[in-house]
Amino acid sequence: MAKTASQRQAAYRARRPRAGHDGNGERRLSVWIETGAAQALARLARRYAVTQQALIERLVIAEDERILAGIELDSAQWRAYFANPSLRSNDSDQIHEKLPNDNDEGAATAMST
Repeated sequence: MAKTASQRQAAYRARRPRAGHDGNGERRLSVWIETGAAQALARLARRYAVTQQALIERLVIAEDERILAGIELDSAQWRAYFANPSLRSNDSDQIHEKLPNDNDEGAATAMST
């Protein structure tokens, strides 16, 4: 007997943690962002003819690789980077100060490669 729509959806969702080209899985990301950021994301995705998902993945991975390239393996910085401190929603000002600004190289150059 054929599966119902809900059974197919349940099976699809069960496969997501192991999906992807390397079998490492995919994770659901659900966030609210400022309207200007959402519009910029849409424009950039159109410009590079990629999905918003692909654009976010490329930018995040490029920035992560840039940071890791500047950290010595097994150093205190390395351990701190991979530590998992909690970030509460009211801590956003603290993390914003650590993000690269428009003058920094990094995420802005990720799509040019």
